[in-house]
Amino acid sequence: MIRHRLHPAWYVAAVAFVALVGAAGFRATPSVLLHPLHAEFGWPLATISAAVSVNLLLYGLTAPFAAALMDRFGIRRVVAAALLLVALGSGLTVFMSASWQLVMCWGVLVGLGTGSMALAFVATVTGRWFIKRRGLVTGVLTAGGAAGQLVFLPLLAVLVRDHGWRTAALVVAGAALAVVPLAAWLLREHPADLGLPPYGGTEVVPPPPATGGAAARAVGALAAAARTRPFWLLAGGFAICGATTNGLVGTHFVPAAHDHGMAETTAAGLLALVGLFDIAGALLSGWLTDRVDGRLLLGVYYALRGGSLLVLPSLFAGTAEPSMLVFIVFYGLDWVATVPPTVALCREYFGASGAVVFGWVFAAHQFGAAIAATGAGLVRDRLGDYALAWYVAGALSIGAAGLSLLLRRRGAVLPPVPPAPVAAGRRAWSYRG
Repeated sequence: MIRHRLHPAWYVAAVAFVALVGAAGFRATPSVLLHPLHAEFGWPLATISAAVSVNLLLYGLTAPFAAALMDRFGIRRVVAAALLLVALGSGLTVFMSASWQLVMCWGVLVGLGTGSMALAFVATVTGRWFIKRRGLVTGVLTAGGAAGQLVFLPLLAVLVRDHGWRTAALVVAGAALAVVPLAAWLLREHPADLGLPPYGGTEVVPPPPATGGAAARAVGALAAAARTRPFWLLAGGFAICGATTNGLVGTHFVPAAHDHGMAETTAAGLLALVGLFDIAGALLSGWLTDRVDGRLLLGVYYALRGGSLLVLPSLFAGTAEPSMLVFIVFYGLDWVATVPPTVALCREYFGASGAVVFGWVFAAHQFGAAIAATGAGLVRDRLGDYALAWYVAGALSIGAAGLSLLLRRRGAVLPPVPPAPVAAGRRAWSYRG
C-alpha cells in the first residue's frame, strides 16, 4: 500500500478557498457604494438597491447551472470564466453615466460571475473530493466568504473615502484578474483524474459520464426536487436566510448606521467584524454538522438570528457602542452557520443530485436577498429609516426556524446515480489526515 502525507483534496480545497474569498469580497462592495453613487448621480437609494437586487438574484440563479456546468466542462474553466466576468463588470462601472448601466455592470456581469463561485461551488468540491470531514470542509469553504468580506470591505471603504468609488471598482477588477491564473493552474477536477479515491474513501470511482446539457441537468434536478416536501422547506428557510443576511444586513447595514451619525468607514469596519466572526461560526457549524442533526441546528440558528434582529434598531448610535459590538459578534457567528447543515441535508435528501439541488436552494436564498435589498431601500425612501425592515426580518427568521423543525429524518428522496465501476488494476491508497 502506498501512503502519502497529505491527500490532494486539501490542495483543491485551499485553492477553492482563495476563489471564494475573492468572490465574497466582490459581493461585499455595493454596501460601500450606495451613498457615493447617490451623492454623485442623484439616484434614489431604491434605484441603486435595485441593481444590487439584480446582482443578488443572478448570484443565486446562476448557482445551479454553474454546478451543472462544472460537471460538464470542469471546475477550472467555469471559475476562470467567472472571475473574468467579475473583472469586466466592475471595471466597466467607471465609465457609466446612467442607472441602467449600473444594473448591467454590477447587477448582471458581476452577479453572473460571483454566482458561478457561489455555495454550489462549495457543494461540488466537497461532494467530489471528500467523504470524511465533509461538514468541516464545507464550513471552512463557507468561511471563505466571510474572509473575503473581512479582507475587502475595510480597504474598499478607505479607498472610496480617500480616492473615490471608481478606484475601489478598479481594485475589485484587478483582484479578480489576479486570481484567474491561480484557479486555472491549481484547481483539479476529480480525484479519479489522479488515480485516487476521495479523501476518506477506499476506492477510485471515475466520474459518471456527462448526460445531456448542463441546463437540462439543472432543470431536471429542480423538477424532481420540487415534487418533494423537504425541498420547499429547505428553500423557504434559505430564502429567509438570504433576506436577513446578504439582502438586508449586507446591503443596508452601512447606510443604516450612517443614518444614525456613524462614519461609513466605522460601519464598514463593523460589517467586516461580522466577517471575522463568520469564520468562527462557519467552522463551528461545520464541526457540529458532522455530529448533530442538521434540522435541529437550523432551527436554533434561525431562532437566535430572529431575536437579534428584533433588538438591532435600538442599538444604532453615532459610535460603536458595546451593545452594538455584542450584536456584531453574535450575528457574525450565526450568519453563515446555516450553510453546512443545509448542504448536508440536500445531500441526505437528494443523493448524487445534492450539489445541483443545493444550487436551487441557494437560488431561493438569493431571491429572498434580492427582495430584501430592494424592499429595505423602499422602506428607507418612504419612511425615512430602516426600523420596519429590521422588525420584519426578525419575525421572518423565527418563521424559518419553524420550517426547519418541520423537516423529517428519512432516506434520500431522489435515487442516487450509480457510480462507474472501478477500473481494473487500480491500487488502494490511504492518507494521513
